[in-house]
Amino acid sequence: MTDTANTTDTEAAVPDYPMERAARCPFDPPPGLKALQAETPIARVRLSDGTTPWLVTGYDDQKTVLSDPRVSSDASRPGYPIPRAEGSQYDRAEGEPEPERKAPGIGFILMDDPEHARLRRMVTAPFMVKRVEAMRPSVQKIVDDLLDVMLDGPKPADLVEAFALPMPSLVISNLLGVHYADHDFFQDNSKVIINRDTAEGERMQAMGNLVGYLDDLVGQKMKEPGDDLLSGLVGRIESGDLTRMEAAQIGMLLLIAGHETTANMIALGTLALLEHPDQLRLLQEAEDPKLFASAVEELLRYLHITHNGRRRVALEDMEVAGQTVKAGEGLIMANDIGNRDARIFADPDRLDLTRESRRHVAFGFGVHQCLGQPLARMELQVVYSTLYKRIPTLKLAVDIEEIPFKHDASVYGVYELPVTW
Repeated sequence: MTDTANTTDTEAAVPDYPMERAARCPFDPPPGLKALQAETPIARVRLSDGTTPWLVTGYDDQKTVLSDPRVSSDASRPGYPIPRAEGSQYDRAEGEPEPERKAPGIGFILMDDPEHARLRRMVTAPFMVKRVEAMRPSVQKIVDDLLDVMLDGPKPADLVEAFALPMPSLVISNLLGVHYADHDFFQDNSKVIINRDTAEGERMQAMGNLVGYLDDLVGQKMKEPGDDLLSGLVGRIESGDLTRMEAAQIGMLLLIAGHETTANMIALGTLALLEHPDQLRLLQEAEDPKLFASAVEELLRYLHITHNGRRRVALEDMEVAGQTVKAGEGLIMANDIGNRDARIFADPDRLDLTRESRRHVAFGFGVHQCLGQPLARMELQVVYSTLYKRIPTLKLAVDIEEIPFKHDASVYGVYELPVTW
């Protein structure tokens, strides 16, 4: 066995992570990631707190690690690759053992089985394909209504504010039983949570705000349950299978994931299509639902908006891509570059809506792959089959160089997308 990374290298030889994208290539992974993937399937990288977990760059190796029971998703475990803020509860004097960290209260996403599976099963049913397909007409109406309002309004319009953000926010609010009138509150707190530069105290405060809001809402559902996901958890709480706080934390996870990811895919996907007019034309002229489904998968692969990597920590010594990873060492799967692996996707830097892309890892892999992926797929299919037909002359209202990209967020996208028609 040959080590693929030299742990005796100087600090300067270990690249920082996350890496910066090239300003002229806003849809591509950072050049440093592409170079690293070409050099080695696994290498050390440096996080903002100076720790150096392993970064896995190859598609096959990423899937292998994500499905390996010898790695943990539990962020409270020592060695989990999440930066520690200076002066935080995670600081320790030199030579002291790393203290056990308190896991962020964001539902089951940062838990291991069997607890992860126990909680996840409680909310699986609403996201099953048959249930999601039954929602398609209501999602279509939301899309059409929002476009009606935008078309009747002033030009240019901000596609993020007018359409990309309210569409999935309305859908997930209806599904959870959250009051859409409170959308400014949960969107403002969501932005704080997913911003990479947010101080630990601010992030915890924003999470506390959302959990408190949802805890109050769960309390209301216990008195007057409705036909929604949170109301469906009331019986679990009353039987003792779930605590009220666990229900609130699950609600927070689904609320954030349910609108942030899809909203960014709508806006960034639209921008990518406007910059690739031949691909946009395919959607404008298409009638076959299979092409819209194919377009969703290819845009998910090509853009991969979750660009902080999927993170794990080794529970025991293991071999990854020929490298010994020791127990307690962190692992980061850079899925954005995994989705650009030329060994899996021919000419991976080319956007091709007709290619077979469903093997992408935009939703992760293994037991922690995204619960809401059927809903996200359906929402994006409705959007991509409607928006560009309703507004065939859609175009940018500013030069692409003026678009503010979310380089500071863990979910990549644009803050604004000024468009006209």
